[in-house]
Amino acid sequence: MNAPETPCSPAAMADVQGSADTRRIAINKVGIKAMRHPVRVLDKSGGIQHTIALFNMYVGLPHNFKGTHMSRFVEILNGHEREISVENFPAMLREMVDRLEAETGHIEMSFPYFINKAAPVSGVQSLMDYDVTLTGEICHGRIESTIRVAVPVTSLCPCSKQISERGAHNQRSQVTVTVRINEHLWIEELVEIVEAQASCELYGLLKRPDEKYVTERAYDNPKFVEDMVRDVAARLGVEARIDAFIVESENFESIHNHSAYALIERDRRLTGNS
Repeated sequence: MNAPETPCSPAAMADVQGSADTRRIAINKVGIKAMRHPVRVLDKSGGIQHTIALFNMYVGLPHNFKGTHMSRFVEILNGHEREISVENFPAMLREMVDRLEAETGHIEMSFPYFINKAAPVSGVQSLMDYDVTLTGEICHGRIESTIRVAVPVTSLCPCSKQISERGAHNQRSQVTVTVRINEHLWIEELVEIVEAQASCELYGLLKRPDEKYVTERAYDNPKFVEDMVRDVAARLGVEARIDAFIVESENFESIHNHSAYALIERDRRLTGNS
């Protein structure tokens, strides 16, 4: 014989989040932020990087629902293997909107990504780290993906070089590209595009001959912040795998107490450009 239900038994607990709401105001995004979870990422060399990602997971909440079930987001994370991979992103999005009875969903996965680089003269190798965010969005069953990569580089001021008798001021800069893709694109490819347009790229380890090279390379290749975003945008604009992009550059000025900044945004789906 079954025991009678008590107010504290699971079957008797009210589903408050699933109750009706009468304010008739839908919520664009509701969910969890800053959830750490192990991930694995394939790199272009054929290896696998094991790292920790910070997850943001949201769904759209219809106007007639009081709240969403926050625990289900965590269950979805833990249900996709111990280490989540980029490859199961679409499956996670579909499961999220299905389990939470939503029409729209959004997942962000931010993590450090490492590329082994050889110094330009000595060839000594070291790791460079880049901040990467993968974003997946689903709306009525259709999924769109973006990649965001922050690439630190060197920039040298053309004006300073032109007006100075000796030298020119330079600084570390950060170029951030966000691309909406229509097929696979390696993180390394985006990094290479950005670094090729800078006054000079950065390295984790340099010997004296390398320092001489990067100093002279930057001096021979001066770039305003405007030059940086235009040159990177020109390269992104001819990449068929990219439907839309945002390129930003922030120069952490060495002779000012402020940064210089520029941004270009393009979407060939809106402009009709091929």
